[in-house]
Amino acid sequence: MCVYKSHFEDSFFPFSLWTLILCSAFIVRTPVQGEVLVIGSNLPIIAAPGDDVILPCHLAPMFDVQGLTVEWSKPDLKPDPSDRLSRVEYVHLYRDRKEVPDMKMASYFRRTELFMDDMKHGNISLKILNVSEEDNGRYRCFIPKLQSRVKAAVVELVVDPKYAKTSTTESPVYPRNFQTPDPRDVSPRNTGRSRVFLIVVVTAFVSVVAVTVYFSHRQTK
Repeated sequence: MCVYKSHFEDSFFPFSLWTLILCSAFIVRTPVQGEVLVIGSNLPIIAAPGDDVILPCHLAPMFDVQGLTVEWSKPDLKPDPSDRLSRVEYVHLYRDRKEVPDMKMASYFRRTELFMDDMKHGNISLKILNVSEEDNGRYRCFIPKLQSRVKAAVVELVVDPKYAKTSTTESPVYPRNFQTPDPRDVSPRNTGRSRVFLIVVVTAFVSVVAVTVYFSHRQTK
């Protein structure tokens, strides 16, 4: 009877530890159901000088953002540290249900617009008119008051003189049955990397604890 009990404990104990490890990893990987996420594009938007382009960005599931602040900026542009009066300037700023041109970068004046009628469906894509090579770079779409872990997305614009000039791009439409990609794949790159890193850390920690407890259990026999 004692031999059977000891054998049962030796076989069941490692099994329960590995079950704990797998469950911990699964919990970390599982996104919050129903959470609204800001989704951009992992692929760069390529255009020729003079093109009108659309930087895609939307919320999934669909969410009315007409009453929220939407900020489009260039994250790689930093304020001049020598100018104490310098302030953050935006490519496009939407606040109180209208554009705020006073805080807009001069080079984008009268060249950007949101699709106002589609904002109630979560479309916050930015249209830029008559792009030039000076518009190259990363653009960040940010909703500061959105109750979500993912409030921002980054879209890269590449203006290439060798790229064939295209006609004006129409507003992207997201139908009500639009199937959004997995947020773990289309959310900002840093978010995905952070999640993978967190999974590895948690799994390694649980593994170390499990091995320590297992050998301590065997030594006390």
